[in-house]
Amino acid sequence: MKLYYSPGACSLSPHIALREAGLPFDAVLASTKTHQLADGTDFYTLNPKGYVPLLELDNGERLSEGPAIVQYIADLAPESGLAPPAGTMARYRLIEWLNFITSELHKGFSPLFNPAMPDEGKALYRAKLQDRFRWVDSQLEGRDYLLGDRFTVADGYLFTVAGWGHLVGVDLSAYSRLVAFLARVRARPAVQAALRAEGFLK
Repeated sequence: MKLYYSPGACSLSPHIALREAGLPFDAVLASTKTHQLADGTDFYTLNPKGYVPLLELDNGERLSEGPAIVQYIADLAPESGLAPPAGTMARYRLIEWLNFITSELHKGFSPLFNPAMPDEGKALYRAKLQDRFRWVDSQLEGRDYLLGDRFTVADGYLFTVAGWGHLVGVDLSAYSRLVAFLARVRARPAVQAALRAEGFLK
């Protein structure tokens, strides 16, 4: 398999999932600025949407959209426990979290990275994100991870998205449970390996 990624982007989430699952893969850098690969290939020819992540399977088929990709990875390695079994209420809770993270958090950050967004607009998005992270913090009471005591692909996604806060002025330090969660996830060997591979750790 090949994972097309950009350092620190939302593709870090499936990168973490692949390492947690222990699956073999090649990481291929796809610039979010030039939309080109290192060899000059136009990334749009691989993913017409133009963004990462993109997972290319061994048969050449390609899968896009992070929440779909991480569930696919988890189902390739069910023994990893990265996703509860299909059809269980726990699996629907996982899907619930993935949808919340992608729509309420991930997309809430997008305007903050847009230089054309006026400061007044950015202030509104920051306030909304603070409200959403406050709720996430409340859900972590008594839990090590989003679904309880076991790490899942939703935790890798939350870790990735919450990590953007310091880049765009979304201060999460008031949320003690969330801060502890982020430290817990960051300490995992597979997460450390992904961060190191993307150039964030030496």
